[in-house]
Amino acid sequence: MEPPRIEFPCDYPIKVIGDVHEDGIAEIVTVVRRHAPEVTPDQISTRDSKNGNFCSVRVTIVATGEEQLRMLHEDLIALPNVRLVL
Repeated sequence: MEPPRIEFPCDYPIKVIGDVHEDGIAEIVTVVRRHAPEVTPDQISTRDSKNGNFCSVRVTIVATGEEQLRMLHEDLIALPNVRLVL
């Protein structure tokens, strides 16, 4: 069975988990806006882990294609404090 295909453009949530770092959230948002400049503060939410060691950043973008998502993922995972991109 073939996996469902995404129809672009569409709202696409991205979750980034990383170490708590002074500029960590700003770095993530900067990278996201490089690929999806229309992102507003209303589309960004953050949450610290129970012990305060990690932070998750959830951003909903308007995805325009698979290439955009692939490049965004590569740029996010390249950030030194990012552990996981979902």
